[in-house]
Amino acid sequence: MVRAQFHQTNDHLALKLEGRLVSARAVEVKSLVSRHFVPNGLLVDVSEVTYLDSVGEQLFLWLRDLQAKFVAETCHARDIRERLQLALQGDADRSVPSLTEMHHPQAAPSPARVSSPDSPGRGPS
Repeated sequence: MVRAQFHQTNDHLALKLEGRLVSARAVEVKSLVSRHFVPNGLLVDVSEVTYLDSVGEQLFLWLRDLQAKFVAETCHARDIRERLQLALQGDADRSVPSLTEMHHPQAAPSPARVSSPDSPGRGPS
């Protein structure tokens, strides 16, 4: 099962995908995207995609060809993004921003530093 949600922002049309993106479901998502006019690009959050077959991979490559930018917040999603060489939305020198941070950058909290459990008594530097 896959869930696809569209969200319009001032700058982009955002698509959040969740679940297993396989065969007929991937074709349905392509059909949904094809119905939307995307003048300023498409932002695709793949953080919650749990499985991708070859048809799902072809969907992501098609989205890449449409100049889509991808958000990948989980290890699995980052692996998919790297393997398929998908364009990343965000700065490569810091953690990948969430979809909320990209739509409301002023509300995004700054990254917190956490001391390691091996160094008790030492706070963030």
